[in-house]
Amino acid sequence: MSSSTEGSAKLLDSGGPFEAVLSEFAPRREQLQLAEAIEKTILTGGTLVAEAGTGIGKTLSYLVPVLEGRKRTIISTGTKTLQDQLFFRDLPLVKKALGSSMSIALLKGRGNYLCIYRMEQTRKEGRLPSRQSATELEDLRLWAPLTEDGDLSTSSAIRGDSELWPLVTSTTDNCLGSECPDFEACFVARARRDAQQADVVVVNHHLLFADMAIKHGGFGEVLPGASVFVVDEAHQAPETASQFFSVSLSTRQIADLCSDILAEAAETSGGLTTVRNEVAHCRQILREFQATSSEHLPERGSWQEMLDREPVRDVLQLLDSAVTALIPVLDSMQGASRGLDGCAQRIAEIHAHFDHLDKPVPSSEVRWFERRGRGVSIHTTPLDISSLFSSFCEQLDAAWVFTSATLSVNGSFDHFVRQMGLFDADTLKLDSPFDYPNNALLWLPESLPEPRDREFVPELLRQVTPILKASKGRAFILFTSHRALRQAAELLPGKTDHPLFVQGDMPRSTLLEEFRRSGDGILLGSASFWGGVDVMGEALSLVVIDKLPFAPPNDPVMVARSDELRQHGGNPFMDLFLPQAVIALKQGAGRLIRDVNDRGVLVICDRRLRTKGYGSVFLDSLPPMVQTQDPEEAVAFFDGAESRAKANAVDA
Repeated sequence: MSSSTEGSAKLLDSGGPFEAVLSEFAPRREQLQLAEAIEKTILTGGTLVAEAGTGIGKTLSYLVPVLEGRKRTIISTGTKTLQDQLFFRDLPLVKKALGSSMSIALLKGRGNYLCIYRMEQTRKEGRLPSRQSATELEDLRLWAPLTEDGDLSTSSAIRGDSELWPLVTSTTDNCLGSECPDFEACFVARARRDAQQADVVVVNHHLLFADMAIKHGGFGEVLPGASVFVVDEAHQAPETASQFFSVSLSTRQIADLCSDILAEAAETSGGLTTVRNEVAHCRQILREFQATSSEHLPERGSWQEMLDREPVRDVLQLLDSAVTALIPVLDSMQGASRGLDGCAQRIAEIHAHFDHLDKPVPSSEVRWFERRGRGVSIHTTPLDISSLFSSFCEQLDAAWVFTSATLSVNGSFDHFVRQMGLFDADTLKLDSPFDYPNNALLWLPESLPEPRDREFVPELLRQVTPILKASKGRAFILFTSHRALRQAAELLPGKTDHPLFVQGDMPRSTLLEEFRRSGDGILLGSASFWGGVDVMGEALSLVVIDKLPFAPPNDPVMVARSDELRQHGGNPFMDLFLPQAVIALKQGAGRLIRDVNDRGVLVICDRRLRTKGYGSVFLDSLPPMVQTQDPEEAVAFFDGAESRAKANAVDA
């Protein structure tokens, strides 16, 4: 390794401070290149889009120049798990190595923090979803005085999927802000104060883009002003930004509003009598809307599709009227309590959204709905976020770094740059230092039916069963749909003796922990397991992907964006569907090799990789693995690994 590197890269080279704090630290040429590029971006206030292949160590590559640059920085990660890892593990380690005095803070969305006011309101109201919720509520009341930050993810008092969670946290809709009687003890306010005083703030993409959407003039509301923004796991940024630049109206919002009106009115003299009838009517119409939607609507569709279903359209109009009828009732109680005044503001916002839905759809947006269980949401999403995001960047005198292991498509960053409006950005592509040709094998089964064939999943399982036996389990089988996942979960138990872990059977973090602990498990997962999941070592030696992860062709947002592309002379498949699918496939494939010593087989069961012209775009975007269509070679890969392990044991 060259000793001529300077600045941040020199700190990551041989003889640097990390040799003393990391027992297995070794300089990596790609890591030094990335650190140098990020340091230059911070110094010049520019924008960098960098793909850093798995194993480069991109976290150190940006943390060192951030701490050495001594500028106020916001680091945004893809998940809360990565957020915690950065704040509790990586940043303290780098601070120690560098002897840095930069102060750090962790800031999550308000839904992660206990709201003392809502906890007490829930206790007083006494209407809890289940007996377990009642137990959790009492455990939380005992935990609240003991916690310093109120982060519910650190509490054993409440499960991550608990029905109680929304009843003891706040939203932007129901938060009373400085008017809250418990504001001085507010964990959200405390976390924001800490963030405003810190040099480095760790957030997640949801919080970053939610605050952008709220503060069209900058970051003055939630996030402190900063000179540097580092967006890690940046491949998630376009979708998250699109989500938070959207405006949504949901049955959950209206149901929560009705509950809060009753709870607040109960605290005032004669309040319940004043609001009871109108709230009861609104709740009844809301139930009718949910039932009618469940009967007449698919799980996802366009706004026009909702309007075309006359029963749904009629009850939606009744719901609009029922919400409108709450306005004079709350107006008559103005000033009775801070909570009721907050409810009045929420009614006004919901009413304004209904008014917007009554207007013609402008060419710049798409309206669509989705159903989850009995819940219904209506979304208004901008067709293009690039101009919105680039205008934010222009308003800020800041450096921007976007990095991920999966940003390019066949070596090009055009898709990501176009989505985010980063046309002046510098780009850098650094391949993984892992020895893929020797440590990984790509098996492409050649006799599977088309993915849409009804026999596809049974035949897939039949063909991969021998390799599951050869790998001794230790496998992820990743699906592009929940339907295929459930079908596999029904069929696989008769084909293998290895323990099965099926997404949805338990919380995601528990599922992963149980899989790791098993040592020979098979995990069946869909979208959330394609990325952001780290299983190093022999616990995961086989990844099977059912088919190429194209977005559904009838997705209302994709349909609208396709139409717009076509109108401007673009090719929706090549410019939109294909790049998104390539990046998603790279994420799924990236679960296999997570460490320099990892070995394993990747199986992609979609014949289109070989029969369609675009298949080469996918294959050329994957790491340089040896390819085979022979299942015996895949089995032999594991037999060879076992032989080497036995030989090594004898030598030892």
